[in-house]
Amino acid sequence: MAPANSVPFDPSGDSAPTNPNLLPGLGGPEAQATLQTTERLATGDGGPQPVSQEELNAWRRGFTPQAEIWNGRLAMLGLSIGLTVLLVARLASHHG
Repeated sequence: MAPANSVPFDPSGDSAPTNPNLLPGLGGPEAQATLQTTERLATGDGGPQPVSQEELNAWRRGFTPQAEIWNGRLAMLGLSIGLTVLLVARLASHHG
């Protein structure tokens, strides 16, 4: 027996979920944005799209371009802090 939220199998590969209730944990604008992205990718219009600065810096969770941008920024910050601490500790140990 299939779960209540399942989508029937379509061997042609043309089906994309169009019901926001099929995307658990997403509501409102997030579900609509995910559906629009899915539809763009399904139609082949998934190329780069211009976005505003506010959209690019939005704090979004999940596997989104915004989350990947913040992940990279925080990784660079962590690496910089770690190397700075290592450098300061090494310099402090040579003067003692």
